[in-house]
Amino acid sequence: QAQLVESGGGSVQAGGSLKLSCAVSGYIFSSCGMGWYRQVTGKEREFVSRINIDGTTIYADSVKGRFTISRDNAKNTLYLQMSSLKTEDTAKYYCAACNVRTTMGHMPNYLGQGTQVTVSS
Repeated sequence: QAQLVESGGGSVQAGGSLKLSCAVSGYIFSSCGMGWYRQVTGKEREFVSRINIDGTTIYADSVKGRFTISRDNAKNTLYLQMSSLKTEDTAKYYCAACNVRTTMGHMPNYLGQGTQVTVSS
């Protein structure tokens, strides 16, 4: 059974930066696309970004040009570098693995427990 553990969340002012990490145990890291979702209480889970096994990436329009997803295969770790943060980026961010889709509310095969990101004005 795979485990995904996020870290790096916190509070930051608008315009600032944060880097999220996701440590992945199990076999899935080398065999699946990985990604990030975010969710605000009372709203549906929203796709943020995905990185495929071949390294190609895809981003939600709302974060394109501000967020960068990357993976370190040697460390089995997924990252999300977030820059130029806006108050509307405030959400709980979840690491995801396998069957990561852009569909609103979609549940991937594996989802971490989440890390809170709060952006204040």
